[in-house]
Amino acid sequence: MNSIIPSANYYHVYIYLCLFIVLFTFLHALVLKISDTKNIIYINAVGYFLLFFFIILIGQREITSRYGFGDTANYYKAFKAFSLGEPIKDTRDLGWDIFMKISATIVTAHTFFTICAFLYIYPLYKISKQLFQEYWYYCFFAFIVSFSFYTYGVNGVRNGVAASLFLWGLAYRDNKVIMALFFILGAMFHKTIMLPVLAYLLTYVYNNPKFYLKGWFICIPLSLAMGSFWISLFASLGFDGRLSGYLAGGAGGDAPSFRWDFLFHSFFAVFAGWYFIYKKNFKDDFYNQLLNTYLICNGFWVLVIRANFSNRFAYLSWFMMAIVIFYPLLKQPLFKNHHLMLAKILVAYFSFTFLMYFVYYS
Repeated sequence: MNSIIPSANYYHVYIYLCLFIVLFTFLHALVLKISDTKNIIYINAVGYFLLFFFIILIGQREITSRYGFGDTANYYKAFKAFSLGEPIKDTRDLGWDIFMKISATIVTAHTFFTICAFLYIYPLYKISKQLFQEYWYYCFFAFIVSFSFYTYGVNGVRNGVAASLFLWGLAYRDNKVIMALFFILGAMFHKTIMLPVLAYLLTYVYNNPKFYLKGWFICIPLSLAMGSFWISLFASLGFDGRLSGYLAGGAGGDAPSFRWDFLFHSFFAVFAGWYFIYKKNFKDDFYNQLLNTYLICNGFWVLVIRANFSNRFAYLSWFMMAIVIFYPLLKQPLFKNHHLMLAKILVAYFSFTFLMYFVYYS
């Protein structure tokens, strides 16, 4: 893969391939019903192509490249040390270190990163397939074109894998033992996944979306008025050494500005949840749990939005955006020309990712 696609062009390949497929999917929606056999054949063929293509593309990237692969070099450094016999010293994310240590003794670095890509992408397929059967492609593709997808495939690898393990667990929500095992494994890979895990468990106690929607909106003025207070408060809890350090770095006078662009992005899922539940009268207890989990995690991020590297906190909710937005659309027809509306929403959802590409990556 490295010889076929130069590292400098990786993100270009990702973004323009997604653009082509988004537009082609939109054209299908113009002329075919969602249940049409031709459409089913198309979405399954494209869906499986994307599944295998991105596992290979991301997994076989150039390890030492200087082109936008972030922490890949640091992961490789740790992998190399383990392969030379270095013992596990840091037990904060023991599951990840054990996984890396075992991998380093039996496979090459490229195989290790391909396994990571599988653990990152396959759960997105698994939960989409489990929830939406023959229409799984739409949710899976929405995951792929999400703003945070590429970054957490090649940079924040451990966090991305941990979040996907959480989603994999949700695919077994009817089997609480298996679900709990995936949740525990995700938290062992990255402790911060405890936030969505605890948020999801809280929805078993109270699952009223109106309450959590109000709470999310209240977080905005609280953050504007008392941003430093919340950053200092959460940093003092010491739930994770690295992230506490990021928080502490944003607690003083040099804290970054309020990220209205990222808040706007987060609002997509908030608006979708409100619209489907209260305007379209969509009733589904599991969807309420998904939405409320998102609102809790994103509300936490809104409170600390001025922290350095606050996108690392935002990802604890952003990885759920696709399923929060597209779940109702794939469960029942909510519009007169439902397939076309689904495609339009997919285009709009991808548009943020595509426009941010020109802002941040061009």
